[in-house]
Amino acid sequence: MQMVEADLASVEARLGAGEIECVDCGGELRPWGWARWRTLRDHGRPVRLRPRRSRCRSCLVSHVLLPTRVLLRRADLAAVIGEALLAIYRVGKKRREVAAEAGVAAATLRGWRRRFAERAAEIRTHFSTLAHRWDPELGAIQDQGSAVLDALEAIGVAAAAGVRQFGPQPLWSLVAGASGGRLLSNTSCPLPSLA
Repeated sequence: MQMVEADLASVEARLGAGEIECVDCGGELRPWGWARWRTLRDHGRPVRLRPRRSRCRSCLVSHVLLPTRVLLRRADLAAVIGEALLAIYRVGKKRREVAAEAGVAAATLRGWRRRFAERAAEIRTHFSTLAHRWDPELGAIQDQGSAVLDALEAIGVAAAAGVRQFGPQPLWSLVAGASGGRLLSNTSCPLPSLA
């Protein structure tokens, strides 16, 4: 699995031109069919997605090219999940209200919150490192008083640094891409290495 921009026409053009590199060996990825159709949710509305598959010319490994609109193994779009987390932790909205706005069951929202809290320290470290890589002049990231708020602050600072470095893009697409789609993955699926 490899994250690519959400613009499928751009991905197709770059893939056809051999401009997407294999994350395993740096070789050239080429078109290799399609993954299965997936039905995701956008505030409760169904969204159909069929990710592109590719194969590396060098190592012959195939990859599913997952658009930055989604997170790995999550049925809801990244923006829906991210907005829900912000609404709970930053705005302080009630969980029932946030679940209704996101179009998900309360148990789904509880799962997002639990997974984010479990990974908060790792998320903070990852996005703090990215923020300082994208903006070497950046000072220390302010401590917010809890691991979850610290992680959200690091995401926000990294997103701002990413916009300065790469230009405007949707916040949660940047987060999904920068986390390799693994923002809320289980602990056996770590965030991508920044080496």
